[in-house]
Amino acid sequence: MKALLLALQFLTCIPVALRFEPRSADWGRSALAYPLIGLLIGLLLAGLQRLVGHADPLLQAALLAITWTLLTGGLHLDGLADSADAWVGGRGDRERTLAIMKDPRSGPAGVSAIALALLLKFAALAALAKAGTWPALLLAPLLGRSALLALLLTTPYVRPGGLGSALSAHLPRTAAGLVLLLALAAALFFDARQGGFALAGAAIAWLALRQMMMHRLGGMTGDTMGAAVELTEVAALVAVVLGA
Repeated sequence: MKALLLALQFLTCIPVALRFEPRSADWGRSALAYPLIGLLIGLLLAGLQRLVGHADPLLQAALLAITWTLLTGGLHLDGLADSADAWVGGRGDRERTLAIMKDPRSGPAGVSAIALALLLKFAALAALAKAGTWPALLLAPLLGRSALLALLLTTPYVRPGGLGSALSAHLPRTAAGLVLLLALAAALFFDARQGGFALAGAAIAWLALRQMMMHRLGGMTGDTMGAAVELTEVAALVAVVLGA
């Protein structure tokens, strides 16, 4: 239960009252609940869609995109913006890239990255609303948070200290591998066709992003983890729409 509450507090804006002081090991175990938090977000979005399913597809897409962003407090969008600014401003230099990520301000690249990601998400949601097919609402958040777990399993964390370091160092790796496999199997269970397309899109995006991280930084940061969530979600949605 500690792991679930910590993951819920960290990845969403849902109010959580913690009655304990988290230790590093608690944060590591909380990563096991990331796919479950993604599924919870998906269920909330699916519930909203049931309520507004009679509305115009564009309005449905807008309401879903706004709610999706509010549920996470823009946490991952902030990571996407910082990563985009750093990648453009870093000019291929590792230390410069890491330094720019620490700047809380968003530059043109970061703002553009957020706008483009939200535009793609909105367009995909509108297409899904028009087609009346909604398993992707469960698939995209599930795969987005599974991407985090996959990064923690396979990618070094390059900043010493901090929450990301604790997550990486104290992750129960065997259990994490099993959870990740279950999450991927669940994606296919919800809808084999859409799940297959979503998995393919998410995998391509994840592999490309991880390669970029390793090439530029030699690993990941909290910001690049957030960027991976957003871009994996977008890739999953777009892949489902194109496949359908």
